[in-house]
Amino acid sequence: MENKVIPYGKQNITEEDIKVVIETLTSDFLTQGPKILEFEQKFAEYIGCKYAVAVANGTAALHLCALALDVKEGDKVITTPITFAASANCVRYCGGEVVFSDIDPETYLLDIEKVRGLLAASPRGTYKGIIPVDFAGRAIDLEAFRKLADEYDLWLIEDACHAPGGTFKDSKGVDQNCGNGNFADLAIFSFHPVKHIASGEGGMITTNDPDLYSKLMQLRTHGITKDDGQYINSASFAAGTESNKYPNWYMEMQLLGYNYRLTDFQAALGISQLKRAGEGLLKRKEIARKYESAFADKQFVKGQSGVIRGHAYHLYIIEVEDRLGLYNYLRENQIFAQIHYIPCHLMPYYRQFGWKEGDFPNAENYYKHCISLPMYPTLTDGEQEHVIKLINDYYK
Repeated sequence: MENKVIPYGKQNITEEDIKVVIETLTSDFLTQGPKILEFEQKFAEYIGCKYAVAVANGTAALHLCALALDVKEGDKVITTPITFAASANCVRYCGGEVVFSDIDPETYLLDIEKVRGLLAASPRGTYKGIIPVDFAGRAIDLEAFRKLADEYDLWLIEDACHAPGGTFKDSKGVDQNCGNGNFADLAIFSFHPVKHIASGEGGMITTNDPDLYSKLMQLRTHGITKDDGQYINSASFAAGTESNKYPNWYMEMQLLGYNYRLTDFQAALGISQLKRAGEGLLKRKEIARKYESAFADKQFVKGQSGVIRGHAYHLYIIEVEDRLGLYNYLRENQIFAQIHYIPCHLMPYYRQFGWKEGDFPNAENYYKHCISLPMYPTLTDGEQEHVIKLINDYYK
């Protein structure tokens, strides 16, 4: 075990995964083929939503959501500082203004009361939307955020990159899947290698809104449509002659879109990985239970992810004293734990807009102590016990 590298996250590629990718590579389509729609349909079924749009990565998914919701210059959008930068950057891509709000120190999620205070302190119409994040895999209460958003006429984008398979219990006691579209206008997922479902790179947008779905499908492919029911130009113009029928080769660019498509072989890998999503989630929960039990009575632990109903456990986080010392000690012993995340508002790019240390005490205090431990389905019992032992040894 001494020389074995144990990362914080890791993909699991099986022989079946390799087989389906090779089959797709030797098929007629490498991109824009049948595997894309198959992946979208199966993912929508897994999440429990009406529509899914496969895209190049999670960042592209966020950008397309912002475009579909018409974020423009000066629009103010609220999100959490404890997230990957893409959750905020998608607003900036469209010229909007990112307004950060502090986290709940117990859940590490965007604090709805802090958001409520922001909205109440500003003239109605100041803000356009909210981007809550299911950070680490813990589902945020989107029903409560939907109610607040409706009160102020705001849209919601759920960043569910960490939480496929995650759930929260609504006011009626019903489990609501992350990304199912019952409360958020749009939700996004990532298929980066350390996520639950890996396709190399890749992302998915989910929604129950047919108009947003149609717009996303265009924006994903240069703003182009080949649906004659949506054409603006006349059939005679399209054919270049007197005609009442559009030719098969005709298409229209109606929006300024992007090439944010996923390839068929990535989709094939995603489909294969999706078959094991439930199994992988169970293993993650098993790992979480073992961590929680190991650190439940340790004085050096200030907080931890714990065992939470509906948590999808992309990450397992503990808050500790002397975090830097522990981080370096683990790395010296080939345990590549990670820090999630440096608060976005303290990144140099966002500091230029006036954000500074002291703005969000809960987020900043969390950052001083957090460390993400190895969490992935192929982590063995022996490897996890080795990680736990090293942490205990360090604090002895």
